Amino acid sequence: MKNILLMAAVLFLGACKNGEKKKEIPEGDKKEELPNIVIIYLDDLGYGDVGAYGATELSTPHMDKLAQGGVRFTDGYATSATCTPSRYGLLTGVYPWKNEEAKILPGTAPLIIDTAQVTIPKMLKQKGYYTGIVGKWHLGLGRGEVDWNKEIKPGPNEVGFDYSFIMAATQDRVPTVYIEDGKVVNLDTEDPIEVDYERNFDGEPTGKDNPELLRMEWHHGHNNSIVNGIPRIGFMKGGESAKWIDEEMTDTFLEQAQAFVSDHKEGPFFLYYAMQQPHVPRTPHPRFARASGLGPRGDVIVEADWAIGEFVETLRSEGLLDNTLIILSSDNGPVLNDGYYDRAVEQLNGHDPNGGLRGGKYSLFEAGTRVPLITYWEGKVEPGVSDALVSQLDVLKSLASLTGIEVEGTDSKNLLETFLGRSDKGRANVVLEATTRTAYREGDWVMIPPYEGPSVEQKVNIELGNSDGYLLFNLEIDPGQQTNLAQKEPEKLREMIENFESIRGKGYSDIQSLELK
Repeated sequence: MKNILLMAAVLFLGACKNGEKKKEIPEGDKKEELPNIVIIYLDDLGYGDVGAYGATELSTPHMDKLAQGGVRFTDGYATSATCTPSRYGLLTGVYPWKNEEAKILPGTAPLIIDTAQVTIPKMLKQKGYYTGIVGKWHLGLGRGEVDWNKEIKPGPNEVGFDYSFIMAATQDRVPTVYIEDGKVVNLDTEDPIEVDYERNFDGEPTGKDNPELLRMEWHHGHNNSIVNGIPRIGFMKGGESAKWIDEEMTDTFLEQAQAFVSDHKEGPFFLYYAMQQPHVPRTPHPRFARASGLGPRGDVIVEADWAIGEFVETLRSEGLLDNTLIILSSDNGPVLNDGYYDRAVEQLNGHDPNGGLRGGKYSLFEAGTRVPLITYWEGKVEPGVSDALVSQLDVLKSLASLTGIEVEGTDSKNLLETFLGRSDKGRANVVLEATTRTAYREGDWVMIPPYEGPSVEQKVNIELGNSDGYLLFNLEIDPGQQTNLAQKEPEKLREMIENFESIRGKGYSDIQSLELK
């Protein structure tokens, strides 16, 4: 018996020596498990377009479910009231007004993010994240002279994305093709693509000259090349086999986003899922046509909500939902008539895309930049409603904190505990932006400096916030910004101007006489 026990001990020690028994790893030496991160970014979705934010005439059950199981921010801001600068601010954590190129871009614009600049994907790659973008880009491509028939760079892949499946600009701009890792998808080299934003190509029909070819009537600005019966901004020739089908765009982007998750489920991964809805042209798949009762704009919001539900279900089915942080938001506020006659105004049927706020897309009033912002992480985020002041600028530094990365040289604030629902502390202030004009939010107060120009943009019927005097509002008592307190609260106004200029500097307005009376 003694010999048997001795032999067993020898065999056991030998097995350990040969590595046949797994050695226990001390807790402190275990590899850090990092969560997957997904940003779902909608295009022109208003503060009042989501059920969780008060919409009663529009059904968004999947976005509502994220809000109910996560943190719904009531004071969450995009970095601008228009698309390109907001996307720039989100990805870089830098105020877009600091980059004079960060404005609404044509489809032929060069890349406006410096390839040496910090971006969310570039930062996360330091920790081994596989990074991807699916959807709308609109931050420029190349260096100004793009040959769409060759590899297109620099672009998303040069600023931190390992994988990219994008449209260059917007659904209403040429080129109307998908680009995967810098190459146009399904391009026939015998039918090369040509794009120009100044002149048309000989013999090519346009929305302006050939209305008989249209299935969607243009209202303003959208009267150049016709693709799929829809007039666009800019001129394009060739690339017939590569052109997208508008009604299939949601399905196409969704399938790419789902495939990205499935292909990289071992993680960690970062996905920027930049949806095209409800930006014009609003072209729901036939499955969703007339689904909302509010016309095409409502239909594409319902369609987007469905796609979000399908995407989240993919995370769940792959066993990833409890280790994936989801951030859902919009690039700016809503607009109804934005270039096409699609009866968005006539078919509102009592729906308020602004959610009671003033202004809209392009505006310095609240509806321009205050947008739905939801964070969701099953089992990790404390569900609830937060009134903390947060900006999409803060996503970068908060994700840096989450993943243990040091980041300098941005305007981003580390609000990780707030985004996770564990703190009610927000940022002290934020500079708001709309088409290069800026305003200032601090606490419950908003100050809009004087700006020249029309008070209302007639083409889109939205108040811009332009005035020949200062505008001052207390949002706690006046969220609809109906009462200007500039004259009644001169000391508060002076304080707001001083604090604003300490960040923004001077020379921000065309109106030179900014002295208070």
